[in-house]
Amino acid sequence: MNTSASWPDPDTAELRVRRMQRKLHHWAVDETDRCFDDLYNLVYDPAFLTVAWERVRTNKGARSAGTDGIAPRSVGPVEAVGLLARLRQELKERVFRPDPVREVTIPKANGKLRSLGIATVADRVVQASLKLVLEPIFEADFHPCSYGFRPRRRAQDAIAEIHHLASGSRAYHWVFEGDITACFDEISHSALMDRVRRRIGDKRVLALVKSFLKAGILSKDLGYRDNVTGTPQGGILSPLLSNVALSVLDEHFAAKWKALGSEWTRAKHRRAGVPTMKIVRYADDFCVMVHGTRVDAEALWGEIAAVLAPMGLRLSVEKSRVCHIDEGLSSSASASSGSSRRARPSTTSTPGRRRRHSCPSPRRSGI
Repeated sequence: MNTSASWPDPDTAELRVRRMQRKLHHWAVDETDRCFDDLYNLVYDPAFLTVAWERVRTNKGARSAGTDGIAPRSVGPVEAVGLLARLRQELKERVFRPDPVREVTIPKANGKLRSLGIATVADRVVQASLKLVLEPIFEADFHPCSYGFRPRRRAQDAIAEIHHLASGSRAYHWVFEGDITACFDEISHSALMDRVRRRIGDKRVLALVKSFLKAGILSKDLGYRDNVTGTPQGGILSPLLSNVALSVLDEHFAAKWKALGSEWTRAKHRRAGVPTMKIVRYADDFCVMVHGTRVDAEALWGEIAAVLAPMGLRLSVEKSRVCHIDEGLSSSASASSGSSRRARPSTTSTPGRRRRHSCPSPRRSGI
């Protein structure tokens, strides 16, 4: 892509970005061990910055201001042109530095408070552009069992998969419902960056990602604190980075499934009483569906904790549990769908036609 091109209109920019995203995605799918080296120019490409600004300007958080005191919705067309030109120049000269995020708290359904980090307008635009570049690459690696914060994958799809696994002869009736303690706050930066480096070799992009992780937090009382772990909720990059981190779970259970061998071998194991397991994950809520016994499901406590530990993450003892599917689910199914009722997937009903999930090329819904 010609990074010296003039500023395109939003529709033209959208077409250019989608075209490039498709290429990145196909390259990542075709070359599973490829480490992308030359991506930084795309981050400050006029088309990517234009699309990034449109995302930020129309996002539901566009009325909220960061530490700059400016809400994206209040930025006029002339100011926006100047902003994008300045960001492009700063990124090209590698002098761009993120500002601390403004900490705000919002009430949760359980009465507790959730902390969000609101970035400045400039930082949001750069994060959005960075996400446009990175997402199609990592989407090639994400597993079908992951549903949260991904293009065209909804909470309802995760619930449908749980229904499917629990019903008929599949009979995954025991469930390990997992919840991760303060997931967004405790992800290890070094472990996360190690996973990002598997696919991204461009040191300029890696430095930019790390700079956002380390940007710091300005609290309501105007006190500053360093961000030594985690990726702030409310950040445009945070959902993608959290999925990169939590893919350790998806990969672990995919490897266990693969180790069972062919379909014929798996069926033989099942008849012999060997447990089989599948994970359905929506962000940091997940269900491990178990075809086996309660003892098999209970054994997952230590196994899952060991998978999460290298990422600096811990299972929530209070919110995680083992249950039979007929008892109803409390976290991944109901909380992710926004329902306060417990979801009760039937163990007898047959679901309708299931949606085929493939790695989608990112579209407008991706941010």
